[in-house]
This record gives sequence, structure tokens and C-alpha cells, in this order.
Amino acid sequence: MKQFTLFTGCLAGAIFALSCQKSGSGGGSQQKTSAVVPAISINSVTQIRDTSTTSTYIFAVSLSQQTTDTVTVQYQTADSSAFAGKDYTATSGSLVFLPGSSVQALRISVTPNDLRSANTIFLVKLSNPVNGTLSTPEGDGIIQNEGNNLGTDTTGYQTPTSYVGYNLTWSDEFTESSINTNDWQYNWGNGGWGNDELECYTDSNASIANGYLVIQAKQQTVTYNGVSSNYTSTRMNTAGKFSFQYGRVDIRAKLPVKPGMWPALWFLGNNFGTVGWPACGETDLMELVGSNPHLVTGSIHWEEAGNQEGTLNNTYILPNGADYSQKFHVFSLVWTPTQNTMYVDDMPYMTESSTSISSGTWPFNQPQFLIMNVAVGGDWPGPPTTATVFPESMYVDYVRVFQ
Repeated sequence: MKQFTLFTGCLAGAIFALSCQKSGSGGGSQQKTSAVVPAISINSVTQIRDTSTTSTYIFAVSLSQQTTDTVTVQYQTADSSAFAGKDYTATSGSLVFLPGSSVQALRISVTPNDLRSANTIFLVKLSNPVNGTLSTPEGDGIIQNEGNNLGTDTTGYQTPTSYVGYNLTWSDEFTESSINTNDWQYNWGNGGWGNDELECYTDSNASIANGYLVIQAKQQTVTYNGVSSNYTSTRMNTAGKFSFQYGRVDIRAKLPVKPGMWPALWFLGNNFGTVGWPACGETDLMELVGSNPHLVTGSIHWEEAGNQEGTLNNTYILPNGADYSQKFHVFSLVWTPTQNTMYVDDMPYMTESSTSISSGTWPFNQPQFLIMNVAVGGDWPGPPTTATVFPESMYVDYVRVFQ
């Protein structure tokens, strides 16, 4: 009788325990959960890739709120424009959030590379949450490739360091570790000079790498003097630091040629600040519209009678279907008291003289200073397209002035 009573008591206890488990867990093998079901998110990470050592990209995986239950979620990396084994180390696993915790750090290794190129991206994906739901299941690892290696052909046309009848009076070979501010300064601001350009010019988009000046146009949002721009670039000049009158200028450069790009090498008269444009005179040694990568334009601008702008120009097309991003080319100006002649790789393509203008005064008989820039968009080239992969770069090997 006692044994029977004990058995029925055990059976009743087991039934009671089973009933409690079912009502608390919803049945099956699921874990007991609290009333709080947190949302699980992962952030994106943007970081400059190290050129010599492995970089660690730290992703934060977080719960929307703490809970009394243990929360788990699986993660796995995936390729996008960056590739496992080449750009980063593939990894997968599970993250465990103990009761009361809400953030876990997920570390991904990115391999070193000194290539200067467009950003590349890998993905970190979350899946199979337990005691939680997925809110942001995917994070981007954005690798900024801002190394010193141009990653492109550095060959191309070369010009000599001396000419009969000329002396080298000023040059920049860009062999120093940084831009020489004794020779160069920067323009700041949005929109160009009345060209409706899309970039904001700053001093941070130009650098020296492996003996080349690199001016980069980037897709990034900045605000300057209350005006926002979605692109940045650099326009640098020698105003107040160096100017010259007559002689020969050689500039060896390789150009960005994608839609919306507008690189330029040009000169303005020193009296720009007093008489304004176009009375000061403008010499455009080279302008390229990215939608036409095989062609550059040379121009002169002056003030005609009635305060109107006067313009004369001509173009040069590279032979054999080549474009100006593939190799370096030398853009040269030979300037005399009565004539301007422009060259590509010592081939003359634009010659104008004081007798070419029928209205106004020839202004090219006074010192001019040098300007180099990469514009984004504007009235002439139009906006970038999906074919334009930022950053876009102009490389300058040297600037030499002979007189």
C-alpha cells in the first residue's frame, strides 16, 4: 500500500513537471524564454587598409535590449567586391549573449596591401538567431585602399630635363614625402567658378605617393560654409608663390577618364585678383571630359570688347584608340610674347597669337600662375554615372618650367 502510494505520487509529480515544462516553453525541445525578445543588429565598418600589417575590422553585434535568456546567433563572411583569401580572412561561427549582456565584438582580419584603388567590400551575415530576431542581418566591411602603389602602368612619354636655349628655372618632381607648401596652396569651396561643379575642394584629396602627385576625387558628403556636396577633390595652385612669363612648361600626367571627371592643367594671369576673369587671361593647357577619354582640349580665354568672354580652342585625339588613363603623357606649353603653342607628347595641336583675336586686348604678356585640379560634374562633363568608380585619380609625375 505504501509502495502504491509512492508510485502514484511520483507519477503525479512527473505529470505536473511535464505540464509546467510545456506551458513554459511552448513544447518540443525549445528553450525557456523570457517575455523580452531582443532584435539583433550588426553595424558596417569603414577603415583604411594597412599597407604592411594585417588590419582588424571590429564589427559590433548588439541586442536591442537585455534579456534574462541566453541569446545566440550565427555569423559568416561573404565576398562582394573584396575576396576571401586575397583581401580578408573568411570566418564563421556563433556569438553567445549571456543574460544581461547586449554587445559582442566580431573581429575580421584584412590582409595588407599597398595598392591605391577604389574601395572594396566584404559582407558579414547573421543567421539562425535563438531567443532573438534579426533586425540588421548584414554588415559591410568597406576596405579603403589608399596605399602608395599606383597599381597602373607608370610608363609613357618622357621629356628631357634640359633644352637648348632654355634654363630650368622652377620644377617639382614630387619626390618629397608631402606636398611643398612653399610652392603650392589650395582653393576651398563648392561648385567651381561658375561651372556648377559637384565637388567641394579641400586640401585633403592631394598627396604624394612613390614620386607622384595624386589628386583624388572621392564620393563623400561634406558641408562647407553651409553648402553640402556629395564629392570632394583638390584644386591646387602657385598663386603668390610662383609665377612665370614666357618659356616652356612640361607637365607629365595620367588622367581620370570616367564619366563626370574633368581634370585640368591651366594658368591664370597674376592680376586675376584685381581685374578679374577673363580680363586676366586664362591658358588651358589641358582639359579632359571623362565621357571622351581619348581627347583633350587646349584653350585660351580673354576679355573681348563689351566685357564679353573670348575663347579659342583646339583638340588632340590619341592615336590607335588609346585613352589618357592608360599611360603617362606630357602636356607642354611654349609661350612667347606673341604666341601660345600647346603640345601633347611634343605634337603641337593648338597655336594662337595676338593676331588671332579680333576684339579685346591680348592679355598673355604678363606673369601667370599654375593651377591643377580634378572637377566632378559641371556644365561641360555632366554628372558621374555608375561607370564612375570612386576614388578617381590624376597622377602628376613632374612640372618643369624652362625660360
